[in-house]
Amino acid sequence: MTPRLANLLTGVCLLGLIAGIATTAPRWARYLRQPLLAEREPLPPAASPSAAPALARRAEEAEAEAQKTISVKLFFESADQPGLVAVERPVPFSDDLPRQIRVVLEELIRGPEPPLAAPLAKEAKVLDVFVTARGVAYVDLSKEAGQLDVPGGDAELLSVYSIVNTVAENFPAVRRVQILIDDHPVDTLAGHVDLSRPLAADLTLLAPAPLVEKPEPSAQPSPGAP
Repeated sequence: MTPRLANLLTGVCLLGLIAGIATTAPRWARYLRQPLLAEREPLPPAASPSAAPALARRAEEAEAEAQKTISVKLFFESADQPGLVAVERPVPFSDDLPRQIRVVLEELIRGPEPPLAAPLAKEAKVLDVFVTARGVAYVDLSKEAGQLDVPGGDAELLSVYSIVNTVAENFPAVRRVQILIDDHPVDTLAGHVDLSRPLAADLTLLAPAPLVEKPEPSAQPSPGAP
């Protein structure tokens, strides 16, 4: 075979090889783009039958936790004299302090049984609660908390301290309560009581216990009287 013929055959072979690569290139690119099977995430193993009792026990414990209650004191307005009255009521238990305070305040807003009066409008909402390491509880309420049924400084004072006393008296970790409205600090709730600083509980605002009239002593006959 002459050198010229050999070069011609070599060129033809190279052209065929290039054409084959060009024809199959898209197919190879598609395969290369696919993730390797070995690199795919393994499926989580199915729970073994022996794990079923433990899962059931945890579910029962969570349900029992949800059904726990604690007894708290809620401060409502007295119906027959100015002041607050403490009423004990069970509420759902939470081991998270801000969440527990929120549950208690929501119960306070829900209101008392007659004849006691609700200190806050039922439309009021507890937006958030958080407690600092120094024992200040920040209570964020919606603007409806300032809509009092009875205007005036005395009614506002009782509304403010129904919140402060309820939080401070039920939670020893809380020393003072700062009331916020719609995520902002406010000067007053409805124009009278200073809310620019955290407030401590004030039990002097409790309504006095009702007086019980003692019966007059019956007249005793004197000695020797007929």
